[in-house]
Amino acid sequence: MLDVTSPNMEYKLGIDFGNIFRNSSAYIRNMKMVEEMSKRQSNAEDIHFTSKYAKGFWSQCKSCLWKQHRSYWKNPEHNVVRFIITITVSVLFGIVFFDIGSKIRMEQDVFNILGAMYGSALFIGFANASVVQPIVERERTVFYRERAAGMYSSMPYAIAQVAIEIPYILIQAILFSVIVYPMIGFPFVAAKFFWFMFFLLLSFIYFVLFGMMTVALTPNQQIAALLSFFLFIIWNMFSGFFVPRKMIPIWWRWYYWADPAAWTVYGLMVSQLGDNENRLTAAGTSGETVKEFLKGYLGLQESYLPLIVSLHIAVIVLFLFVFGFSIKYLNFQKR
Repeated sequence: MLDVTSPNMEYKLGIDFGNIFRNSSAYIRNMKMVEEMSKRQSNAEDIHFTSKYAKGFWSQCKSCLWKQHRSYWKNPEHNVVRFIITITVSVLFGIVFFDIGSKIRMEQDVFNILGAMYGSALFIGFANASVVQPIVERERTVFYRERAAGMYSSMPYAIAQVAIEIPYILIQAILFSVIVYPMIGFPFVAAKFFWFMFFLLLSFIYFVLFGMMTVALTPNQQIAALLSFFLFIIWNMFSGFFVPRKMIPIWWRWYYWADPAAWTVYGLMVSQLGDNENRLTAAGTSGETVKEFLKGYLGLQESYLPLIVSLHIAVIVLFLFVFGFSIKYLNFQKR
């Protein structure tokens, strides 16, 4: 068709297809139709939609969650590597702290367990926060484009971005607990095991949310990584491992209670040793029990366990809120 109606063919035939069409009845009929449809009808109303988006809130959430699921499923570099790191670190922790939980006779044994709890709480958490940041930054670029096209609003995206991480975090917590808990030598008490896994799960969640939040608050992943590194140093210092709470200067002690890592170490320690009535026999002690040593020297009390759980839930909600708020109101697009 293009060959037949080309300018070369018009020149050979000595005709102008444009003039032929403009003088045809089809052209006159089409122009009358365009003119008629361009006039506003007397009883016509403006187009009105009941909502900004074609689907409701929960439909948007399901669509965003499906999209995130497909994205994560096709990203083994993020998920498989994360599980390999979790298993490797779990085995290393189990070897380093092998069977220390079955023989608590001296102060040093308590400190060894404190080190195990500190490492369990922070190591995987720091790794999770760092690994999730490039993923969130990449997804945010897609989100800007799809939100501008009116595909979905900000909150369904934020909810889906967080929700898709939960199953993977749960698997991490189970893998770490199943490997580390028996190798450390803690007693096989169901309640204690589930407390151990519960606090690890909460810590992994708030670390991932923290990584997401820093990306949402900053223009790019590099700045988010620097901000995270700075705050991780502070969390590390005030976690209660290097300096017990009672030895922190009173004017800095408030930050211990504002440190999520300290809460996790606190919860892990008191859930495992808070009811231990074995007496310590190390030189320099007064024959106090493990429970008394935790309270007197480290400032850890089993009665605070509900408060520690509440603080974990509160910080998770806070990080989730800040992430959603930042995604909705902060725009770092450079166009």
